[in-house]
Amino acid sequence: MAVFTGILLDILEQGMIYGIMALGLFISYKILNFPDLSVDGTFPLGAAVAAFLLVRGVNPWLALPAAFLLGSLAGLMTGLFHVLFKINELFSGILTMTVMYSINLLIAGKSNQPFFDLETIFNTPPASRIPPLESGLNLRTVIVVFILIALLKFLLDRFLRTKRGLLLRAAGDNTRVVTAMGINPGLMKILGLALANGLVAVSGCVLAQQQGFFEVTMGTGTMVMGLASVIMGMVLFAKVRFLQPTTKVIFGAVIYKALVALAINLGAPANMLNLVRGVLFLIILLAYQFKSKEAAEDA
Repeated sequence: MAVFTGILLDILEQGMIYGIMALGLFISYKILNFPDLSVDGTFPLGAAVAAFLLVRGVNPWLALPAAFLLGSLAGLMTGLFHVLFKINELFSGILTMTVMYSINLLIAGKSNQPFFDLETIFNTPPASRIPPLESGLNLRTVIVVFILIALLKFLLDRFLRTKRGLLLRAAGDNTRVVTAMGINPGLMKILGLALANGLVAVSGCVLAQQQGFFEVTMGTGTMVMGLASVIMGMVLFAKVRFLQPTTKVIFGAVIYKALVALAINLGAPANMLNLVRGVLFLIILLAYQFKSKEAAEDA
């Protein structure tokens, strides 16, 4: 029972952490219809920021806004490549991802930076004041991540209801509407990419503090995980009207993490994790295409 509880807590913790990243992918993929590969570089950027600040004794909570700011600048870079220099969406993301690899190494100082014994958001106030249950079960990490993702989701939902948020949606759906209102749709794309990559960097920052280390390759497959979470959440909960899209993608991230954990516990070796993720993503894509085809036929 204790082993099962530990696995469940790990799924919830990392599922919600990756859910923050899925919120960012929701903006770029679902709202802007922009295949942003730069997230594979901005995810470890957040972890690199955490490593840089924590080893220097900076309050770990300050790493979150710092990661968001630098992640937003990386997203700004992708947006400028695409809008200003007219570079293809995929190539813009690849350029940023390539540049970020060196920047992440420069920030962290080395390719692997552990900080297991340092203070993180999970063992400093106010998180440190959360007591364990009478059974001895420590839910501190789950509670902290839940509060964090709930706050970010609330702020994102509020933003998407503002005038600028509605313009952001229009920039992905119909740029003519944005142009007719005297707004440059390219600027809205840049804003959306900056916001998306800021959230992705926050996710990387939180994951690094949860795991206790930075690894330069920890962003590999971020795009796949994020898209799988977004698609799975939107497909599985398509008919659940009372759930907001942002809630659906968070649920999708938790379910995706649960499926990966299930595959590992069924015997899939750790060095085959990317293969497992790729197969899961393929299955999710096929299910999404089947669902879309079925909906088109019903229409």
